[in-house]
Amino acid sequence: MSFKFNNTTYTIVYNGKLYNSKDIRNDLINKGLKFDGFTDEEIVLKAFIHYGHTIFKNFNGVFSFAIYDPNKKELILCRDHFGIKPLYYTILNNTLVFSTEIKSILKYPGVETKIDKNSICELFGIGPAHTPGTSVFKNIYEIKPAHYAIFNQYGFNSYMYWKLESHEHKDNFETTCNNVKNILEDSIQKQLVSDTSICAMLSGGLDSSIIVAYASKYLEKENLPKLKTLSVDYVDNDKNFIQSDFQPNSDNYYIDIVKNKFNTNHTAILLDTPDLAHSLKEAMCARDYPGMADVDSSMLLFCNKIKDYSSVALSGECSDEIFAGYPWFFRDDALNSKTFPWSIAILERQNLLNSEISKNIDLKNYIDFRYSESINNVEFYDSDTENTKQKRIISYLTINWFMQTLLDRADKMSLQSGLELRVPFCDYRLVQYMWNVPWEFKAYKGREKGLLRHIVKDLLPDEIVNRKKSPYPKTHNPTYLYTVKNMLTEIINNNNSPINYLLNKEYILNILDTNGKSFVRPWFGQLMTGPQLMAYLCQVNMWLEIYNPTIQI
Repeated sequence: MSFKFNNTTYTIVYNGKLYNSKDIRNDLINKGLKFDGFTDEEIVLKAFIHYGHTIFKNFNGVFSFAIYDPNKKELILCRDHFGIKPLYYTILNNTLVFSTEIKSILKYPGVETKIDKNSICELFGIGPAHTPGTSVFKNIYEIKPAHYAIFNQYGFNSYMYWKLESHEHKDNFETTCNNVKNILEDSIQKQLVSDTSICAMLSGGLDSSIIVAYASKYLEKENLPKLKTLSVDYVDNDKNFIQSDFQPNSDNYYIDIVKNKFNTNHTAILLDTPDLAHSLKEAMCARDYPGMADVDSSMLLFCNKIKDYSSVALSGECSDEIFAGYPWFFRDDALNSKTFPWSIAILERQNLLNSEISKNIDLKNYIDFRYSESINNVEFYDSDTENTKQKRIISYLTINWFMQTLLDRADKMSLQSGLELRVPFCDYRLVQYMWNVPWEFKAYKGREKGLLRHIVKDLLPDEIVNRKKSPYPKTHNPTYLYTVKNMLTEIINNNNSPINYLLNKEYILNILDTNGKSFVRPWFGQLMTGPQLMAYLCQVNMWLEIYNPTIQI
């Protein structure tokens, strides 16, 4: 969209959704600006013309955009507070090439697909996460979350427009609960505004149930049709379910409680296990690099089904990161690990590489560097105790690394399906407020998400409020293990498979022979164990085959 102001024509290319567009628009009208419509593009462009870069921090939403300012002969790139919407770039012969997808940058004449030592470290040391600001491709970068960049005659320079600020939390427990409740409810209501049909993912867990509860109440108050909800499960999961510390029970019982309590228009989606393996390639291509294996492909398949019922869906993503829902917030071994607590199998990751590659690449050194680089950015408050500092570090890492990986997955799998996915918990106002809430409040009664549970104790049934955290549904059908095992075996036994240039074949064969049990610890997160490692390595090989990068080590 272009707009002429004071004889200068400004142009914007925009991707995303503003949830406070009405507030921004009304403010600009009061300042004397006129509008032709209600599009985000017009609001963002005119807000920039009036306020400049200072307005970016006030945008509440998910966005990436580029604005050309002909007066200054410069291009401005900007990305939302948590990088929910991607924005990649490269500079080639003093030309800035940018896009929301890496694959389109690779189409630009002269852009080469290359990987180097850092790429290998990202793939095998950090993956399926990635270092903010980088990509797995050499010389292709991303605008960091909460940053904007200016490209002009002086070059390319990036600036932070927002960050988590540490200060003393002065609100008592009751006031804290009320403030969190008000921000959360406002965020959900803002994200219910849509020109098309909207629905909510429902797992029967605390987070999705909160969204369903608040959304249902709002729609009822506005005399709007009742909320559509959708859940996901797998064929024969009831027969194959195995209880564990991370997944103590299945979802269906709790889903029934919530859908009946709030009278939702519910649909249960059933996926078949073989489809998870068959969708690994499409999921990888949606990201443009290897991802979370079947955790990605299951989201892709679920979003494909949701699209048959609605164009916009609400998800409970980001609650665990903000309200301390993961085990590593509470475990001393994780808190004191001096590395990313969701990815502590560093030696095992190094063993994946063959001896020649390992001579040149030390994954631990790279991981240590990225870890130290990150925690050096944590802002402490003068009165922070050692325990508070420790919790700030783990919260900062979780928000800026683990949450980013899940947000990237959610955005790219949903868009691959043509679905718009919204994440009300990932409101920068809520994240900023919770950042300074004392640990004894956040982990009220010693529980994960204790504060959040207390806030909704009168909103949700007790069984939901007290339900132990259960992650995104995964298949428990053993055929998935056998399928990805066979896929990887075929890859390893094929001398032409590009991944064999990188891998330690004997170590991989041992993993295959033991069905992944020789790789004892979860290699990423909570549920990514042997089968997911095999699937990830399959994705790496698919990626090498499809993108065919030149390897420079």
